[in-house]
Amino acid sequence: MGFLDKLFGKSTKQETNTVINNNKLKIAIVQGSVREGSNGESVADWMYDFASQRKDVASYEIVNLAKYDLPMLGQELPETDQAGAEAAIKAWSEKMASFDGYIFVTPEYNHAVGGALKNALDLLKPEVANKAAGFVGYGGLGGTRAHENLRLIFGELQVADVQTAVTFSLMSDFENMRVFKPADYHAANVNQMLDQLIAWAGAFKTLR
Repeated sequence: MGFLDKLFGKSTKQETNTVINNNKLKIAIVQGSVREGSNGESVADWMYDFASQRKDVASYEIVNLAKYDLPMLGQELPETDQAGAEAAIKAWSEKMASFDGYIFVTPEYNHAVGGALKNALDLLKPEVANKAAGFVGYGGLGGTRAHENLRLIFGELQVADVQTAVTFSLMSDFENMRVFKPADYHAANVNQMLDQLIAWAGAFKTLR
């Protein structure tokens, strides 16, 4: 046993692994469409598989917005529905608060982000503040205008959105606009987005 080991004690492999796991960033892959049979499910699954194969100091989890029966912000509900709505908001809030960063998978509706995702974000603020986010879009123009809409929203929520966004075309990355088969060239863009997200998520973690 070396001098430093005698002085400070020798770390076991289990202790070392515990430290590594505790330092891992937690990244949510948010499936932002609630439409039944949405193409977003296959895109989110692909994104999870791609990210998980990297050697990042991060763990990834898919968060499907459709699983949270959220009320509209400010909506008046019958007394019989209030407890269920409050429970849904609490579950959504706690889930989103548990992450260090986010990848939002979203289509584009009328040059903007879908209403369900916008409403879900309106129910958050401190849960996502001083964290980082990246975007993965799909649609006729790859969801680019939804991304630009999200950048405005995140400025108010104090979420740092990274520069590189991933855009999948319904025409070239989906077979018959339904079966997701992304072109190989997207890999470089996805890696760049993830590199930026991991760097910023790690930096912002030191502020909280």
